[in-house]
Amino acid sequence: MIRIAVTSTFLISLLSLNMAIADEDPAEIAIGERLFLETRFAQAYFSTPDKADPALDNTITTQGALRGPFAGKTMNCRACHMVDEHAESAHGGMRTYADYAAHPPVPKRNDRAKTSGRNSMALVNISKPHETQTEALFHFDGQFNNMEDLVRGTLTGRNYGWLVTESEQAIRHIAKVIREDDGKGELAQEFGGSYKKILTATDNNISTEHRLSKEFRVDVNKASDKEIFNAVAKLIAAYSSDLAFAANENDEYNTSPYDAFLMKNNLPAKPNKGESLKSYNQRLIKQVNNLKNPIFVSANEYTFKSHKQKFVFAKKELQGMKVFFAKSNNKSAGNCASCHTAPHFSDYGFHNSGLVQHNYDALHGHGAFNKLTIPNLLERNKNHNQYLPATSKHPHASSRFKTVAAKENKGFTDLGLWNIYANPDMPAPQKKLTAIMCFQNNNQQCTPSALLPKTIAAFKTPVLRDLGHSNPYMHTGQFDSLAEAVRFYITSSQLAKSNQLRNAENHLKEMSLSESDVEPLVAFIKSLNEDYD
Repeated sequence: MIRIAVTSTFLISLLSLNMAIADEDPAEIAIGERLFLETRFAQAYFSTPDKADPALDNTITTQGALRGPFAGKTMNCRACHMVDEHAESAHGGMRTYADYAAHPPVPKRNDRAKTSGRNSMALVNISKPHETQTEALFHFDGQFNNMEDLVRGTLTGRNYGWLVTESEQAIRHIAKVIREDDGKGELAQEFGGSYKKILTATDNNISTEHRLSKEFRVDVNKASDKEIFNAVAKLIAAYSSDLAFAANENDEYNTSPYDAFLMKNNLPAKPNKGESLKSYNQRLIKQVNNLKNPIFVSANEYTFKSHKQKFVFAKKELQGMKVFFAKSNNKSAGNCASCHTAPHFSDYGFHNSGLVQHNYDALHGHGAFNKLTIPNLLERNKNHNQYLPATSKHPHASSRFKTVAAKENKGFTDLGLWNIYANPDMPAPQKKLTAIMCFQNNNQQCTPSALLPKTIAAFKTPVLRDLGHSNPYMHTGQFDSLAEAVRFYITSSQLAKSNQLRNAENHLKEMSLSESDVEPLVAFIKSLNEDYD
């Protein structure tokens, strides 16, 4: 659990913080963190154990390079999902388990890829499910059915330097690292000893802090490579899924200026039992609009430690909140809550913001994306190599619609969810994806062939809570500031309302923003920021 950094006794009283920081995390969280930090699972270490991976030399930011915290080593999870590694750097700062680059660098291989195709999504609160589900889907395109699948795909995937044909090799290598760990490394000294000792968990000398429950143990001496690999994935998944913003005993968020404003004005912080998110959001903003004398949060009540802003919720933030929730064709209606739904400020669904079309047209001319030939379900699945992403079953596929658009590559772009939905090579997430897309389509025309066009250029909705620790923004990482991101929606919504945006959602058509709305909206979104340790 993410812990907040409290410096004010007043704030403790005001927000009724759930400060259970004295309670030790279960051992699986500690050992999961160790594996999250492990730098020997990468292909570069397998290839040349005594040689560092140059991709780790620097942390790439939008304002230049910083010395990488894992320089001299090879890839690990934390290299793309950082926290305080560059907290004091001029163009660094705290992170919500995200990085600083538009696209993070990947290890060099013969496919010539230099960076990941998308921005690293922040991990904090990402394990919340869509309201139609009990478990979350992961990645911007919904490729992974659960966190364990995400970890397995990452450890054997391109970010760790492995090609699509090398997953079995990756599994053998990871199991070998676990078996041969001698317990002398820095992580081993901090987290209880060798992997064999910790994962087998029969040694009486293991501390309570590092003694795994039976659910997470694996007998390293007897287990197969696959069993060891799955145990590693399960532990990293337990750690990653535990990353969440602080809440009180009623499971209400309570550490941002926005949360303080809700509490001061006796406004509902979460849905009632059985209440839909849509109904809750409508009820909340109705009560906000009816406030005659709102009680604001002033800067002398608390001071942010890790944000360069005042801890306030005042008139400008309230104005922005009203724009954020407003839904109409009138002036100053952001309709942002249709996708960034309170209280999490994400619906964890998949939506087309218009960014793919914007970028494609910028490269190839106005209207080019609308003219781009995108096959129907039958044609796409009959011609996997021509249209769909490379997989172990189709290692030579073009990945034409999962590629960053470039001037020299007309016809190639990233269509997001379209690559995954109803893809026979990826059966695991299909039931969840169908339920989500059917829900978003008002439960009409819920066949794969009818829903597939609705997935064009759709990406998972990011979490807006503590967005100030996860810039640059969007799945492309192309906006350095919140103001830039908000201004993009002015243009995108205008295209949607003029029927010039391909696969335009009604959410965009019900949005009416102008330049005068940008500053209040940014102020409101910044009021969702919070501190944490």
